[in-house]
Amino acid sequence: MSTGSSIAIAALLGGMFGLGILGILSVVPRWGAASLAVRIAPYVRDVVDDADLPLSALPSIALLPTGRRSPWQHLLVLFERVLGGGEALARRIAQSGASVTPSGFRARQLGWIVGGIAGGALVIVVLVLTGRMTAPVAVLPVLCGGAAGALYDMQLSTRIKARRTRLTDELPTTLEFLALCLSAGEGFLDALRRVSSVGSGELTGEFRQAVLAVGTGSPLAEALSETAARLQLPGLSRAIDQVIAALEHGAPLAAVLQAQAGDAREDAKRILIEQAGRKEILMLLPLVFLILPLSVFFAIYPGLFILRLGIG
Repeated sequence: MSTGSSIAIAALLGGMFGLGILGILSVVPRWGAASLAVRIAPYVRDVVDDADLPLSALPSIALLPTGRRSPWQHLLVLFERVLGGGEALARRIAQSGASVTPSGFRARQLGWIVGGIAGGALVIVVLVLTGRMTAPVAVLPVLCGGAAGALYDMQLSTRIKARRTRLTDELPTTLEFLALCLSAGEGFLDALRRVSSVGSGELTGEFRQAVLAVGTGSPLAEALSETAARLQLPGLSRAIDQVIAALEHGAPLAAVLQAQAGDAREDAKRILIEQAGRKEILMLLPLVFLILPLSVFFAIYPGLFILRLGIG
């Protein structure tokens, strides 16, 4: 057995042993847990002298004891500093409709990266055991980890794109429903509440959050502006701006919403025509590179075959 094979087997067995030990320790009570005296000491300080209390129960720097971060938390904080986890990420998560926090998203992405690195290391071990290990393969764990992190981020971008498409499709119908409720004599908030309670799409869910914000004390204009800023959908932002302006100036909201619904439908038609133009170009690819060469081949090959046999 070669040295590389011995190292690979040792790494594999050591990794399995380490995972087993970590699995056992995960179900065992924490060794460094505070004793009963330390836990109840802050509640009996008014009746017990400080000299009789354990030293670990008395604060040495601040009034309240500060918690310690685990190595995973330190790694997560460093990962957030490198890739960022601020307002841009929070906006992307809100646009995707996910309920995870930016820290939770980065933690899952870090978990994907660690899993990719572990998968790449496992592949290297298998290659070493089979005798196919080469020098360029040594960077495989790094490549797998980076690919896993990028794949998780691309998954979020795909969800954002799909949800923005659904919101764009639902916008004209929702605005017309609001205009119909206003024409029936309801106020704008009542119409918004009715649409959010009856509908079941993505846009009605966003309007439901705006209604809940108004119910908790936020102004209607502010709640609608927050919805537009969170989604950043051009048609919705334009409609909300027109609605807020109509509310401030006392303009008829039904006519405004009908006009915005018409504009949204025109935008949808324009987007559909643009997509059809792109699909038409894509449809030419199999025609040019597959169907046309086969047609030429079937037209020329019989003549060439006859000329080769000398029949013609």
